[in-house]
Amino acid sequence: MGRAEDRAGSMGRVEGKVAFITGAARGQGRSHAVRLAEEGADIIAVDVCRDYETVLYPMATPEDLKETARLVEEQGRRIVALQADVRDTAQLRGALDRGLDELGRLDVVVAQAGIAPLRGEPKMQAWCDAIDVDLIGTINTIQISLPHLREGASVIATGSTAALMDHGIVQTPGANPGGAGYAFAKRALSEYVHELARNLAPLNQRANVIHPTNVNTRMLQSEPMYKSFRPDLENPTREDAEPAFAVQQAMPVPYVEPRDISDAVLFLASDEARFITGTQLRVDAGGYIKWYDWRR
Repeated sequence: MGRAEDRAGSMGRVEGKVAFITGAARGQGRSHAVRLAEEGADIIAVDVCRDYETVLYPMATPEDLKETARLVEEQGRRIVALQADVRDTAQLRGALDRGLDELGRLDVVVAQAGIAPLRGEPKMQAWCDAIDVDLIGTINTIQISLPHLREGASVIATGSTAALMDHGIVQTPGANPGGAGYAFAKRALSEYVHELARNLAPLNQRANVIHPTNVNTRMLQSEPMYKSFRPDLENPTREDAEPAFAVQQAMPVPYVEPRDISDAVLFLASDEARFITGTQLRVDAGGYIKWYDWRR
C-alpha cells in the first residue's frame, strides 16, 4: 500500500488545511510541501524557477516544481504549483489567488524562498538580491496572505542561525555584501515576524520563525559555501568542506536534513502549537549555544 492508502481512515496533523509555500520546487520548500501533504494538507506551491546572476549555484527549474507537484499528489493531496517571483507582489498575489480559487482557503503560510549570493558580483547587486528575496520577498509572501488567513492560521518564516549569531562578528566591511545581506535579511525578518505575532494574536492567528543551521540542500552543497567554510583552499570540494561544516554545530553532525526542518514546520502548522506564537525556534543541533559559549 502507498502512503495515501496507509493514511486512509486516520486524521493527519494538518488534515483539511491549505498551505501556501514559497521556494517549493526543491530543497527545504519541497520537503515542507511533501511533509505537510503526508499529514493531510493541500498545497499552493510557488517558485521562481530561474537563476540569479549573483548567486553562484543553480536555482530550481520548472521540472523541479513539477516533481514537487508529483510528490504531493503521491500523498493523495491536491496541489496548485505555479512559477512566481516573491519580489513581485502582483505575480505572487496572482499565484495565491489561483490557488485559493481551486483550494478555497488558507491556513498555513511557509515563507521559505531564499538565496545566498555569497561573494556574488557586482557586490552591491548581490546585497540587493539578498535583501530583495530573503527579506522583502518573505514580507511580500506574508503580507499578501494576511487578508485570507482563517482563525487559527499559522505563519512560518525561514530564518537562519546566521540571524542569531551575526551580532558582534567582525567582518571586513564590503568584503562580501551578498553574505552580509543574507545575514541582515534573516535578522530583520525575525524582528518583523515578532511584531507581526503581536498583532495577529488577538485574531487567534500565529507567527513564528524557524532558524535552521546548515541544511543538506543545494545552497549548502555549493562552491561558494565550500569556500566560506574552507577559505584556506583555492578550490575546495565537498570532501574538503564537509568536516568544517561540523564546526558550526555543538552536536556531532555536519548538517541537518530538510526533513528535520519540515518536522518543525509541521509542528508549528498543526493545532499542537495552537498557543505558540512569536517564537524564534532554533533547529540548529546546538549551533547557537556553541556560538554563545565562544562569545563568552
